[in-house]
Amino acid sequence: MSRSLKKGPYVDPRILKKIDGKKLGDRTIFKTWSRACVISPEMVGFTFGVHNGKDFISVLATEEMVGHRLGEFSLTRKFNRHGGKMQKEIEIAAKQRELDAAKAAKVVPAAVAKK
Repeated sequence: MSRSLKKGPYVDPRILKKIDGKKLGDRTIFKTWSRACVISPEMVGFTFGVHNGKDFISVLATEEMVGHRLGEFSLTRKFNRHGGKMQKEIEIAAKQRELDAAKAAKVVPAAVAKK
């Protein structure tokens, strides 16, 4: 057994103090910077605003999240996309084909209605 298991999970006492006395399912958002705090069964049903370095991401604690840390559900890095200039050109061409197909679909029913 590792040392961290002997010490037990880290639950920030300030978070427990905030949710103490609140009703289960209360939709108020509890802001926190404590990303290392482990979600305990007492936290289930509450919404936490977990800081990701820029803003607060809303995290609704569910039963499946118990034992995980709050920071796992508030990503700090934003994935833009792979590829560069060529990928962007391919995406623009695909979008243009979709628009052309949509226009063609609109024109066909109008031509059929005239007959």
